Order: sequence, then structure tokens, then C-alpha cells
Amino acid sequence: MKTVPLKTVDVFTSTPFKGNPVAVMLDAAGLSTAQMQQIANWTNLSETSFVLPVTALGADYHVRIFTPGGELPFAGHPTIGTAHALLEAGMVTARDGALVQQCAAGLVRLTVESAPDGAQWIAFDLPTPTCTALDAGQADELHAILNTPLAQGVSPHLVEVGARWVVAQLPSAEAVLECAPDFARMKAQDIKGRHTGVVIFGPHAAGAATHIEVRAFAPAHGINEDPVCGSGNGSLAAYLRHTGQADAFGREFLASQGARVGRAGILKLSTGDKLIRVGGNAITCVDGTITLP
Repeated sequence: MKTVPLKTVDVFTSTPFKGNPVAVMLDAAGLSTAQMQQIANWTNLSETSFVLPVTALGADYHVRIFTPGGELPFAGHPTIGTAHALLEAGMVTARDGALVQQCAAGLVRLTVESAPDGAQWIAFDLPTPTCTALDAGQADELHAILNTPLAQGVSPHLVEVGARWVVAQLPSAEAVLECAPDFARMKAQDIKGRHTGVVIFGPHAAGAATHIEVRAFAPAHGINEDPVCGSGNGSLAAYLRHTGQADAFGREFLASQGARVGRAGILKLSTGDKLIRVGGNAITCVDGTITLP
């Protein structure tokens, strides 16, 4: 029997149980892919990350990320949660306020900053996105799946950032919160298109605490609704830039996600001409060990 340190980190929140949890195995050396998948299935969280020895020059740590049903080349909240866990455990140290993560999508740069109120913000540079508009048939099927009007004048896109999110813009935050998708039909479309899932977003009224409301659905991966999704938010930021809306929404703004599933996630999105950054807070809720056979 072997015991390995494990942390469960709540991401995109500084309040326990209000963000999106990720289980982080701090030493997964020697585990097979099948064992990692079995553990991820057992934790039954949207993602479980496994820290491994670095094999890429310049990386501070190496991680593999699994959902209960498969491996992801990259995902946002496991990236921030793993960095938080390793920093807290003293296993890595930020150099000039930065870390470099090795994962299947390549090397991902993160920044670590302390806010005036003492909160620690960890942000990752989004892998270079590729945006492709859905064709008319795909857009019509998505509209039927979501069963709600989409924003006028902008078409849904597939945004690839390692994860492959279909991003659809709705006219308002209220429309996002009221959306009731057909998950069985969405799952079929996502399997056919090899999509990670669907992200919807819409603007809050002026004066609200956050600029947009976001929801992310991934039934093809066994997760009907992801509480707070980093790669999905990064993908919608890429969508805004690609569709010429970055200035209208603001080059840096806050997004909220999770209200429909009892969470209160907050993300900071930064959209530059060359770089998109997704940031948030994190807090450890479970700190212990896992016993392996």
C-alpha cells in the first residue's frame, strides 16, 4: 500500500464550496494511465489532476488532467488549482511572479499576484485559440438544443484551446440563467463534432458586480453543467476578440458563473491583441492523503 498527498482545491473563489473543486494528486509518478483514469472516475469531480516529473525544458511542473470519463489536454480550473496546491505545499516557487506548467497542450504560463486585500490571484495564458464559425446546419441544431434565442448578428463558433468549446452568445445574463438545454441532444452533437461541450454567455445590466454571466455544459464528458470553467471562459474571451467585440465588452472584466448550481465563481478575463488571460482565486478545502493499492 502507498499513500500519496492529495488536496481538493476550490477554484475561482476565495470562499470554500462556492467555486469549482479539483482533486490534485501531488505525486503521481509511477501511476499508469489506467490507474489515473480509475482515480478520476472515483473522485467523480469534473477534473482530477496528477502531478508528474517534468520532461519539458523550462517547465516548473508537469500535470495530466482527467475527467471521470477521459483525459483532457488542457483545462482551466485544474491549471489554477494545481498551481495553488503546489505553491501551498512548497513544491514550486514562482519566479518573478510566474510559473510554467507542462501539460498535453504544451507549456502554459501562469502569473501569481497578490491583491491589495491580500487575496492571491493566479492566472493562466490561454493556449493560442482557433475560432471557426458553425455552419448553418450546426448553428440551427445548437439553437434547437439550447431552446432560447441567440444574440443577433453574431454566430456561434467552435473555439479550440486544447479543449474544444462551442461558444454561443445570448442577449442577456437573464437568458443565460433561464436556459434549459436538451442534454441528450447536446451530447450527441458534441460526440459527433468531438466537442468538449457548449459555453453560453450574456451581459449583465450596467452597474452589476460582474460584466457577464457564463454557463458551460459538457454532457459528452459526463458533466451536464460545469460549475465554473476556466477554459470555457477563456474560449469566450477568444470568441469576443475574434468577432470584434473585445473593446465593447472591455479588455479586462469580471465574469460570474455557477449560480444555477449553487456556486458563486468569479473570473477575471483579460483580452489583448496577442494574449488572453484567465485568472481567479483558489482555496484548499481538503488536505490529506490517498491510499493506493
